[in-house]
Amino acid sequence: MWVLYLEAFVALFLLVFIVWWTLPSKKKPAAKPLPPKQERGKDEA
Repeated sequence: MWVLYLEAFVALFLLVFIVWWTLPSKKKPAAKPLPPKQERGKDEA
């Protein structure tokens, strides 16, 4: 009987591991410094 429990545990572990391994990783976006604001009127023709 313990063999069935062991097999069920291994199958559950493999299922959880495969799902976790294939989940897309959520990477934090790199903090980019904002470009300096251009003053209006100087470059306009």
